[in-house]
Amino acid sequence: MPKKVVLVIGAGDATGGAIARRFACEGYAAVIVRRDAENLKDLTGQIVAEGGEAHPFGVDARKEDQMVDLFARVEAEIGPIEVAVFNIGANVNFSIVETTARVYTKVWEMAAFAGFLTGREAAKHMLPRGRGTILFTGATASLRGGRGFSAFAGAKFALRALAQSMARELGPQGIHVAHPVIDGAIDTAWIAENFPQRYAQKDQDGILDPDHIADAYWMLHSQPRDAWTHELDLRPWMETF
Repeated sequence: MPKKVVLVIGAGDATGGAIARRFACEGYAAVIVRRDAENLKDLTGQIVAEGGEAHPFGVDARKEDQMVDLFARVEAEIGPIEVAVFNIGANVNFSIVETTARVYTKVWEMAAFAGFLTGREAAKHMLPRGRGTILFTGATASLRGGRGFSAFAGAKFALRALAQSMARELGPQGIHVAHPVIDGAIDTAWIAENFPQRYAQKDQDGILDPDHIADAYWMLHSQPRDAWTHELDLRPWMETF
């Protein structure tokens, strides 16, 4: 039997990496993707050290030809993609008058258009099999636009709309599409460096642990078809909402 594959677009050092490791622990071949494959060396080593299988790819998820080629190569050379995770962030903060066309376009390409390419290519390969899971990582900005986040919120709103449309279209054909909303600070080096007071809440379980987020993604994939969740919000107990 061909091995099952989890494809993680945006397999960074926190959430995306934790998701890849979680599925690899369940026996999935983890195909991990970032723009620069050199940045995947540590994650590849972690997965292998934990007894898993990892395949790093350097791909620009905004480029249609590269994404089409990626999905075709994985299906032909590694195995059927059972789970596709889109986890690119593109979080920036600018006042509206300082948001250039270049910034707005770049954020939209990274957080929305790349998600469309991921979802479309995943659907093309999953539909003939009548099964599969497609997960789009959402954020606080997916639900409400905050001050200074016009570009980011616009892109994340678009990604949420894509997930909703795909869920309604693909669910009756056996494809589970879900949109987890990560509403809170995540335990990352970036948070530690830029928001030390917020990071200090880690000792009180006040910021999200990437491994716990990954557990939720595994749960979504494992759900029976008669009880599928489309949107799931994850936030620390002390987070206001």
